[in-house]
Amino acid sequence: MGVDAPRSGAWLPRDIWVLVGASFVIAIGYGIVAPALPTFARTFDVGVTAASLVVSAFAVLRTVFAPVSGRLVARLGELRVFCAGLVIVGVSSGACAVATTYWQLLLFRSIGGIGSTMFTVSAASLLIRIAPPSIRGRASGAWSTGFLLGNILGPAVGGMLIELSPRAPFLIYAVLLLVAAAISGGLLWGRAGEPAPQAEATAGPGVFGVLLRHPSFRAALTSNFVNGWTVYGVRIALVPLLVVEVLGYESLWSGVALAAFAAGTAVTLLPGGLLADRRGRRPPILVGTATVALTAMWLGLSGSVAGLVTASLLSGVGTGLVNPPVTASVGDVITAQGSPTTAGPALAGFQMVGDVGAIVGPVLCGAAAELVGYPSAFALTAVIASVSFGFWLRAPETLPR
Repeated sequence: MGVDAPRSGAWLPRDIWVLVGASFVIAIGYGIVAPALPTFARTFDVGVTAASLVVSAFAVLRTVFAPVSGRLVARLGELRVFCAGLVIVGVSSGACAVATTYWQLLLFRSIGGIGSTMFTVSAASLLIRIAPPSIRGRASGAWSTGFLLGNILGPAVGGMLIELSPRAPFLIYAVLLLVAAAISGGLLWGRAGEPAPQAEATAGPGVFGVLLRHPSFRAALTSNFVNGWTVYGVRIALVPLLVVEVLGYESLWSGVALAAFAAGTAVTLLPGGLLADRRGRRPPILVGTATVALTAMWLGLSGSVAGLVTASLLSGVGTGLVNPPVTASVGDVITAQGSPTTAGPALAGFQMVGDVGAIVGPVLCGAAAELVGYPSAFALTAVIASVSFGFWLRAPETLPR
């Protein structure tokens, strides 16, 4: 059975909302675990570095296993890999809850990174395939909103669960993921389609190489690198230090600044997707990327908490405008250049570029902050965003007319 076509005037088809709901459940579970993980690791009498390694191991395994996830999607189909990824992370999270040594915790959490990249790559591929170009921006915006809201609510719930037991968040996360796998698989099975018979033969690293020749796909890679660099790297690593060490405020204000960024992103994800579907992918990307570059400079030069919070809010606005049309543009290129059922390897490479940005950004900007000061560190971020802006200036529009 095929995917339901969107009715005239309909916002999004049901299958898209199933993915959005799953993204929210996944993200809120991840947010529940996030504040508990280093605290739980410390209960095994290890130092801060060892506790941080448990966090990093998850990200490292995500990055390393991404190409394999892409090939699995091409061979087995998105839905099978998506559900299998959820089950792997759910089981590994449950295993973390009963770990009796630090090394068990490290192993179980690392295995979770493998499942995480499986459901991330497969969900993106499935979203691109079942969302026609006319609603692809809105579908991407709704999907990203589900993740964002889950990441906002999750840490608050996780903080309360830690008071009960440092193991409780892992058990809750495991249950949420297993439920999400069962519901998503039940609702989408037989509706999302199966991989084409030739998918295994044609899919592979060559798919990424072919798409890399397209200027819009190259531009999308730079956007994802900037997103990883700023959203998952520099924002978390440097803004709290800027608040305390430079501005001299209590760390409470770093939370306010991060919340302002999330709020700015939340209010523009859906409008960004709507603009991408109605006006084209490039306009919101160009406006959003320019906003990210300018606000990065503003953050580095902030002399007050009011300026910091305002710059964070506007930076979130820029990020929200960029993400849905970038995902939609990647989907447009994949659909135009070949079969969407062979998109796994290309999306795996796309994800890896963002992960590399999240790893490299904090290191380079942290070194710049130490050597020449925080304004230079944030200026480096502005330069990276400006390079992406230049790529999009030369990239063609991908929205089919």
